[in-house]
Amino acid sequence: NFISDSFFFFLSCIQVKKSTRTYAVEPRNGRESSETVGFKLSEDHFTVTDIAAHPRHMKQMKPHQLEGFNFLLNNLVTDNPGGCILAHAPGSGKTFMIISFMQSFLAKYPHAKPLVVLPKGILATWKKEFQTWQVEDIQLLDFYTVKADNRSQQLDVLKQWVERKSILFLGYKQFSTIICDSGNGKTSITCQEILLKAPSILILDEGHTPRNENTDVLQSLAKVQTTRKVVLSGTLYQNHVKEVFNILNLVRPKFLRSDTSKSIIKRVMSKVHISGVKKQFKGGAEAAFYDLVEHTLQKDENFERKVSVIHDLREMTSRVLHYYKGDFLDELPGLVDFTVVLGLSPRQMDEVQKLKRYQRKFKVSSVGSAVYLHPKLASFSEKSDTTDDKIDAKIDDLLDKLDIREGAKAKFFLNLLNLCESAGEKLLVFSQYLIPLKFLERLAVKLKGWQPGTEIFSITGESSTDHREWSMDHFNNSPDARVFFGSIKACGEGISLVGASRIIILDVHLNPSVTRQAIGRAFRPGQKKKVYVYRLIAGDSPEEEDHSTCFKKELIAKMWFEWNKYCGNRDFDMETVNVNECNDLFLESHLLREDIRLLYRRLVLLSNSIRIYFLASCIPTSIFHIFR
Repeated sequence: NFISDSFFFFLSCIQVKKSTRTYAVEPRNGRESSETVGFKLSEDHFTVTDIAAHPRHMKQMKPHQLEGFNFLLNNLVTDNPGGCILAHAPGSGKTFMIISFMQSFLAKYPHAKPLVVLPKGILATWKKEFQTWQVEDIQLLDFYTVKADNRSQQLDVLKQWVERKSILFLGYKQFSTIICDSGNGKTSITCQEILLKAPSILILDEGHTPRNENTDVLQSLAKVQTTRKVVLSGTLYQNHVKEVFNILNLVRPKFLRSDTSKSIIKRVMSKVHISGVKKQFKGGAEAAFYDLVEHTLQKDENFERKVSVIHDLREMTSRVLHYYKGDFLDELPGLVDFTVVLGLSPRQMDEVQKLKRYQRKFKVSSVGSAVYLHPKLASFSEKSDTTDDKIDAKIDDLLDKLDIREGAKAKFFLNLLNLCESAGEKLLVFSQYLIPLKFLERLAVKLKGWQPGTEIFSITGESSTDHREWSMDHFNNSPDARVFFGSIKACGEGISLVGASRIIILDVHLNPSVTRQAIGRAFRPGQKKKVYVYRLIAGDSPEEEDHSTCFKKELIAKMWFEWNKYCGNRDFDMETVNVNECNDLFLESHLLREDIRLLYRRLVLLSNSIRIYFLASCIPTSIFHIFR
């Protein structure tokens, strides 16, 4: 299988290269059009033809990008085009690949209307990337740049998109707001009609965003009439197997009801079981299928059955889902991912006991995140408004009254910050809550004398696009920059922070893919140093249980997408590590180790180990030393 897979991959690369000379801009020709609410839209008829990447792009493409380009062709440029998913690891160059494809597509079909829907915060990154790889003049349109806030202004932009050779960019919320607009005005209706009928190809970046079938976003996107829908995602699996199939149904409507899917579902249902539970639940056969797959991948002790289900899932999705785990990232200096369980101070443990009075899990998590940092933040977290103009002064006043040694996570942060400063390394700090980030920022100002915009940088959900770009650029390139504080959601997508080589994850996000995206801000192409990650967990607190839950979710994604026949049943586990033997000089220092109760390290399955395993089994022992 290894040889045959490599052979067919080689052929697929040749196929793309052979058709390079087919890249050419064809002159516009007249074609029939249909009229929608008084506005003419080109009909979506594209003669199947050879399309290849531009020679300039071809020279830059890595093997997985060539394969991905060919995968797009096989799905989008056929007699019966259909949608597909590119599930490539964060930092693997999905944006470059799809930009190359769109330009080749427009070169062959200049009347085509590409629509890119994406998180608003990464629009600037997309445009910058497009300008880098643009090989001909294609206008990039969006509502934000021209401040098109009302429907009339938005219609003007949409008219430009339909009439010219151009690409339109919209945010997810913006798109769904227009489609769900219940107004009966002609302008609103025309905007809806254009967005639903005009796109020739729909690109959904961070395409896991519309994964919940009960949201306006997913329902709105499903109404877009083109069959050419492409989802880009570095973290396709988020919380549940069902969400992955929601995305599959978006790009391929009624995916589970196809004959191929039906036969595989029956096969899966016949081999898996949950003891004492019937396979038909109230939600119907599809809901039963989702739950049984989830249970098998996460909890089934029969490893052979687990592997069999993995093969079934991959067979079912092979034509529409292209997965790449990021083998090229093995070429970077390395990633060491620690989970650090800290012993809390007596005062912190007192506050932890008080968390039991909260009924809502979110409240336990938000107040807990502050308490685990420092016990004095308990009341502050409960009462303070993060939009308060005087929050800096309030935190500064609090800092004057507390003993930093009483806060396990605060002390860990400060000691790590000092070690980073001594070693000339930069630090990233991520949290899902703003109070902890603001507290640590003011702590650095107070104790280090550093200033925001010089040594300290931050991005939250309230940061403007210009501020995001400025902060990212200065943090990566300024020799004075020391620490970057980021809201884990606001910084999880479309940002490169390769200037940092140490990362603190302050709290547990119940969606593990969010944390993976955050780590990918530093562990990505352009990184020159080994990256060390410290996931801080408060010992003997609800956070330990949350971390365990998240790790089980991680296992599902890894088993589904990354497992191969060379893996054992423990290759994705965490290993317990002795602090004295962790090979991290920072953790081994007396400054950091004092409060460490337990230390775990995530096992990373590198593609190189698979290749060496193969070589070792096929090459005579006498020459194997060459590969060591």
